[in-house]
Amino acid sequence: MEKTAWKEYLGDREFYSTILKIAIPISLQQLITVGINLMDTVMLSSMGDIQLSASSLAGQFINLFQICCMGIGMGASVLTARYWGMQDRDGLRKSITIMLRLCLAFSTVFTLATLVSPGLIMQIYTSDPDTVRHGVTYLQWLLPTYYCMGLSLTCTIVLRSVGQVKLPLLSSILAFFINIFFNWVFIFGRLGAPRMEIAGAALGTLIARVFELVFICGYFFFRDERIGYRLRMLFMRCGDLVREYLRISIPVLISDGLLALGNNSVAMIMGRIGTTFVAANSVTMVVQQLSSVLTQGVSNASGIMTGHTMGRGEYDKAQKQGYTFLGLGFLVGCLAALVILLLRGPIINYYQVTAEAKAIAWELMDAISFIVIFQAMNSILTKGVLRAGGDTKFLMMGDILFLWVASIPLGALAGLVLHWPSFWIYTMLKIDQIIKCVWCYFRLRSRKWMKKISSTADLEGR
Repeated sequence: MEKTAWKEYLGDREFYSTILKIAIPISLQQLITVGINLMDTVMLSSMGDIQLSASSLAGQFINLFQICCMGIGMGASVLTARYWGMQDRDGLRKSITIMLRLCLAFSTVFTLATLVSPGLIMQIYTSDPDTVRHGVTYLQWLLPTYYCMGLSLTCTIVLRSVGQVKLPLLSSILAFFINIFFNWVFIFGRLGAPRMEIAGAALGTLIARVFELVFICGYFFFRDERIGYRLRMLFMRCGDLVREYLRISIPVLISDGLLALGNNSVAMIMGRIGTTFVAANSVTMVVQQLSSVLTQGVSNASGIMTGHTMGRGEYDKAQKQGYTFLGLGFLVGCLAALVILLLRGPIINYYQVTAEAKAIAWELMDAISFIVIFQAMNSILTKGVLRAGGDTKFLMMGDILFLWVASIPLGALAGLVLHWPSFWIYTMLKIDQIIKCVWCYFRLRSRKWMKKISSTADLEGR
């Protein structure tokens, strides 16, 4: 009996096979994204610390938008995965409609903000005039990217939630080569093109984003038969689902939005520590992303599988799978730490930055290798299992409390007041990852994370 119970918690061959089918394509897609960022930063590092820092800080504002879109998409995916498990196609399509309307609204707001005051946006992150000037150039060239990124990203998340993971991977592979080629052409002025430096990096990225929009959304709106969503459904009536959507999805949007603002606050702190610290962090950013590739794949798989399991009404099975995913998070975190320790030397030495920036980057790598273990475990719970269970308000509270009450004030104190070594500054800036790991474990144990989501038939009957 005890042996059977352990097997239920450890999972069977079908369980791990499903994880691999979902996680590997998503992880490969994330790996390609890291590759794009790596090539961007390597190419721009030859232009000096200022242009590298400018693109990094300007990218923080675009990342703010990207995380908001991920919040919109992941909030919708809680419903779409559950409705897919219920085989409720009407609820599935209405959820997508509400998601796309929110996405278009956010894209408009960010586009207008960038159009009207790019200089003010850059001054939020740094007071260095040269960095501001280059950052404004970068933002202006990327102006159309908000609609492209927003639509392709949210549609990708929905496709994943119903098990369609291969097409987004193919899109990312093609976008990778497109981005690298046009970066090479426009940054350095190859093949007769003008030498555009930081503007060329932005233009190469924009061309890749336009391609992703055409590829992903062209398939989603005109070819996909699995969901069967078409453009005309943007105008469908979905008032009966709005309340349920807002109950589940808005806390996700607020949570991810606050996370994005928190990351931007971290960038502001780094920007005021100095250009060298920002350049060093830009070097480590690729390693951070590389180390989280598998975590994101398993996190997405845990969310999709938990949503489908609970959609079928198998709540006890979902609880046991939650513990299994937590254990996987620990193993993935340890693997990520090992990858960082092995790759930090070659990657830091590859960048053409100052010796001071390299020394800071080395300290940051030590801190990252420690934090990433906790980050992997809490990411799989917060972005996967607990979120898929519909426990979005609890997760929102955790993000607000620990990021804004612990990480940001402690990071500012360590970096701007006490001037601690870079290792401790970064550790303080990421201390919320450790706290949330413990917080979410006790939430998983309580079983209070499993929330009921009403079908459209239930909603119509009210």
